[in-house]
Amino acid sequence: MSLGSSLDLQQRSAPQLWLLSLEGGDLGCLSIAERSWGLGLPDRQRSRYFQSRALLRGQLAELLGCASAEVPLHSPPGQPPLLGAGLGWLSLSHSGAGLLIGYSGSPIGVDLECIARPIDPAGLMRRFYPEKEQAQLRDLTGEELRRVVLVSWVLKEAAIKWRHRTLAAELAQWCYDHSSGSLLNLSDGAKPDHSSALHQDWRWAAVGEGCSGLMLQSPVQSEERGSLKKEEG
Repeated sequence: MSLGSSLDLQQRSAPQLWLLSLEGGDLGCLSIAERSWGLGLPDRQRSRYFQSRALLRGQLAELLGCASAEVPLHSPPGQPPLLGAGLGWLSLSHSGAGLLIGYSGSPIGVDLECIARPIDPAGLMRRFYPEKEQAQLRDLTGEELRRVVLVSWVLKEAAIKWRHRTLAAELAQWCYDHSSGSLLNLSDGAKPDHSSALHQDWRWAAVGEGCSGLMLQSPVQSEERGSLKKEEG
């Protein structure tokens, strides 16, 4: 197997982001381990797991210049996906029928949320957002409060994935400045590059070196897989 023949290392090192429909993946490319892990999951989770790993393999095959089944991927359920040494970093997020894949030559974190997802923005803000950030949002209500709370949330989830930490350990430590657009960890001063935008029914975010101004790439996805669907509810 010869990896990297389609793109040189410098091109592959730049962050890349794809938003796909969570369906139509070639399940024949899954590894024996992935099949075994998936069969141990409940039916709904099993389908999401199989599709997400098959679609991930399809994107990486084009990037690395190899067959989907040959991508050196280690991605058990509930754990950050890992590539072979020196081949880059990955992050995954799914929401309803959407799957967001992030790839970079350095650590990257991504998050995806359906904008129609039921949330209590005021409650989330009071419980999880630092006082400094709450002060910026106190006069907002309704849809505007919901919008800014969701922007902050997806960025913080992506930042936590970027560092391979947990929501419980780090969520309250991240502060998003809604005026300047900066993202800051109040505990250690980390201030990573980041991007966030709307696409159809989703709000996405990406965090990591080189992620400022990042845009979605066109996915390697056959027409029969269909367009992105709206999440119900």
